[in-house]
Formats: sequence, structure tokens, C-alpha cells
Amino acid sequence: MNLCFILSVIFFLFSMFFLWLNLVYMNLIYFIEFNILSMNSCSIVMTMYFDWMTYMFLSVVFFISSSVIFYSNYYMMNDLSINRFILMVFMFVFSMILLIISPNLISILLGWDGLGLISYCLVIYYQNIKSFNAGMLTILMNRVGDVALLMSIAWMMNFGSWNYIFFLSFVTVNFNSSMILFFILLACFTKSAQIPFSSWLPAAMAAPTPVSSLVHSSTLVTAGVYLLIRFKNLFFVNNSLIFWGVLISVLTMLMSGVNANFEIDLKKIIALSTLSQLGFMMSTLFLGGFNLAFFHLLTHALFKALLFMCAGAIIHNFNNMQDIRLMGCVSKYSPFMAVCFMFANFSLCGFPFMVGFYSKDLILESMLFMNNFNILLVVLIFLSTLLTVCYTFRLILFVILNNYNFFSLNFLNDDSWGLNLSLIMLMIMIIFGGSSLSWIIFPMTKMVFLPVYFKIFPLGMICLGMFMSGGLFFLSFNLKFKKNMLMNFFSLMWFLPILSTLVIKIGVKLSKGFYKIDQTWIEFMISEKIVDLIKFQVCKIDLMFFSFNKLINLFSILMFFWIFFII
Repeated sequence: MNLCFILSVIFFLFSMFFLWLNLVYMNLIYFIEFNILSMNSCSIVMTMYFDWMTYMFLSVVFFISSSVIFYSNYYMMNDLSINRFILMVFMFVFSMILLIISPNLISILLGWDGLGLISYCLVIYYQNIKSFNAGMLTILMNRVGDVALLMSIAWMMNFGSWNYIFFLSFVTVNFNSSMILFFILLACFTKSAQIPFSSWLPAAMAAPTPVSSLVHSSTLVTAGVYLLIRFKNLFFVNNSLIFWGVLISVLTMLMSGVNANFEIDLKKIIALSTLSQLGFMMSTLFLGGFNLAFFHLLTHALFKALLFMCAGAIIHNFNNMQDIRLMGCVSKYSPFMAVCFMFANFSLCGFPFMVGFYSKDLILESMLFMNNFNILLVVLIFLSTLLTVCYTFRLILFVILNNYNFFSLNFLNDDSWGLNLSLIMLMIMIIFGGSSLSWIIFPMTKMVFLPVYFKIFPLGMICLGMFMSGGLFFLSFNLKFKKNMLMNFFSLMWFLPILSTLVIKIGVKLSKGFYKIDQTWIEFMISEKIVDLIKFQVCKIDLMFFSFNKLINLFSILMFFWIFFII
């Protein structure tokens, strides 16, 4: 048995174990401390916090990791360093687990930085220029969030402890609480790629597809949403920050939805759908639906993992070609893959009785039910939902239902039983997981009573999006619309990648300038002067030895001539 199979089985057993713990001990909270080192009055303690949310998230993370690692054994079969890749994925999952179970900001920082560092190693895995650029953009963007988390740790010293679980229930409206909320929001916005930090998420598609499946479903990008759910009691200390948070998250939904309708790269379309769903979760959080946001976090993890795994298999079978305009006939030559891909897309749209429907429809109905916030937010959220359906069915038309346009050389088949088994595991959860998760998270039936026209409004948006996707399908073949400046603005994420690159270049140049100043004052004025002084003294000593040696030679020659003269 190889490493992939062993890790996959272990993770699956852990997933079932935490699901059982959640069913048995759902109403109990466990706070565990391990005394690592105690010296006089100083002690280093590792703390772990377990409640129903920890159990559920750990169960989903272990389940998806099990499927992804089992899938990697067949997807990366010809890779010479697959064991190194699997160990990096294991470290990635371990960092996420450390972040989930930690009630202490110091240990959260360990998991947070671990996710950032290992994600950089995985993005540059293929060792080419595109991967290096994407990895640098990813890690530099995430460093902003790491600095914000460090600032929140420093500011939390005003409360006397870094265990945020203890004092979140007693937070009052003051300057300290507002500053901690600001730094936590900044950290979570960078990790979850909200505006203006959105450009690194599509760039991170340079990583192998199993990594993309893991990153975009349950680990890296969801860490920010999960941390905000844990800090939910801070949301009542500053209304202006909450307003700007809602606005930024809704604009992120809108931007990613518009851009995905103009994108032609298969993996980038799915990455932009992740960005849209992250904005949807963030906006739900800021509007007060914490359990609803967590519910959608779990359901999104399940169908997004399957979506990326199917996309990876399709790209692999099309000889590593990712342009959707050149694909087609997947339903004819690879029917099982096509069924899995369509089911995952239906869940993304919120199609009835798929796993995404139970969370997405409930959130949209709750937003229609609440009448105490701006109607513009409701319009933008439903417009973003419409765009989600548009780009999803456009993707189905290009990849699944369309005939070959150009690239007919392919290896489409359903022969790999390992790939099929990993897809079946997630397929079962997509069909039955929505109702099961809703029963576990909401033991009391959660229903929203609305008029009939409001009830069918989300379903109407799905139908309207299906019709609009047909127009976008034919528009994609018209190359003239790309030359318009406005179209470039919408298809390039509002020029955020260009602006991010410029900011990073300016930062690097400034850092070089500061490095020269630092080098001048410290290196040149102190270190180099000492070295020069030592060199000067050494040169003097060398000169003395040289002169002495020359004098000895001169004396020897004179003595030889004197003896010869006497003889």
C-alpha cells in the first residue's frame, strides 16, 4: 500500500469519528489544555477548543482531504515526486486543523502562517515562470493579512489573554474592540480574497488541480470566513466597519460573477465562482446570519471539491488544455464524468434538492424576509446569483453539451476506477448531504414564511440565468467585443491584477531602497569599516613579512659574494 491510500483511509476514519462526536456530544463544549513546558512561574500551554462547529468543520475537512488524496494517487500517477507532494498536502491539512481547534490567537497564527507558506510551496510546484509569479503574488498578498493578525495579537494584550473565547461574550463598545475587529477583518479579507485582495485567487490556479480542489473547498480561502464566525460577538462594536464589510463583500460577488462570464480558462472560471461564494458567505456574516454562513461554508466545500476534481480530470484528458472554447463532447465519451460535473454545477446554482440549494435558498429567503437594510444590497446579491447561474450554464454548454470546436485530440474515458471512486464519495454527499447537514445544524426546522412571488423568486433567477447563458455562449465566439475598454474592465477583474502587480513592484522597490539605507548605515559605516581596518593591518603585516624576506635574500647574496671575493 502506498502513502496516498494510507493517508486517505486515515483521514476518512477521522472524518467519521468527528461526525460521530458531533452527533453524540453536540450540546457539550470541551476546552483542553496541554502543559508543554513549565519553568518557575512561566508555562507554555497548548489549548484546544471543541464544540459542534469544530466537529462539523473537522469532519468535512477530513472527508474532502481523504477524497482529494485518493484522487491525487491517480491524477499525479506519473509525477516523480508524488510522495513529496502528498506530504505537503498533509502539512497543509494539519495547518488548517490547528487553526480550527485553536481558541488562542498565537496558535491560530501558527496554522495561519502554515497555510500561507505551504500554499506558496504548492503554487510553485511545477517550477516555471508562471508558477513563480503566481506564488509571489499569493504569498505577498497573504502577508498583509499575517501582519494584521500580528497587530491584533499585540492589541489583544490590553485584555490580558490571547484566548479570545473567554472575553468575546463580555466585549463592550470601545476603541480597543474596534481596533481588534479592524485587524481581524483585514486578515480575513486577505485570506478570503475580498476586494482589493482578490487578484491572488485566480493566479493561484497555477498549482496542481488536487491542491486547487483542497484550497478552494475547505482549507485556505475558508479560513478567513471561519475566523470571522468565531469572532462574531465583535460584530456589534462598530457599525461603520460592518457597513463597509457588507459593501466590499457584495462588490466582490458582483465583480467575480461578471468576470467569470467573460473568462475562457476552465480552472479560472471555477476559481472566480469560489470568489463569488466567499463574498456571499461574507455578506451573510455581516448581515447577522452566522449559522447560515457556516452552513453554506460546508455545503460549498462539498460541491466545489467535486467541481475541481472533475475539471482536473477533463483537463488531463484534453492533454492539459484549459480553454473551454476548444472542448466538447464530454457527455458522449465520458458520461460518468459529465454527470458528476453537472451535479456539482447544479449545486453551485442552487438547483432544488442539491446540496447547495439547502443553504443558498435559505440565505436568499432570509434576506427577502429581513426588511431593515438597504434594498440596493438585496438587488446586488440577487444580481450576483443570476450571474452565477449564467456562467455555470455557459460552462456546461461549452464543456459538456457542445461538440468539438477545434481540439479533437483527447483521451476522454471513464476507465480509471480510482478517479471514479473518489468522485462517487463526493457525489453521494452532494445528493444526500444538504438535508443531512441541515438536520444536524438546525435541529429545529428553520422555515421562512414569504408570499408566493417571493418564494419562487430565487427559482425564477435560476431559470432566467439559464436563458441568459445561451446568449453568452454565442457571444464568446465574437472576438470584436474584447477590444472595448469597458469589456476589458469587466473581464480583467476591474484591473485588480494590474493594480496589485504595480503595488507589489512599488513595495519591492521601496524595500530595496530601505535595504540600501540599512546597508549604508550599518554595513558601510560599521561592519565594512572594521573589515577595512583589519585588512589594512593585515596588509601592513604582509608588507613587513615581504620586506623581511627580501632583506634575507639580499643578505644571503651579499654574503655569498663576500666569501667568493675572499677566496
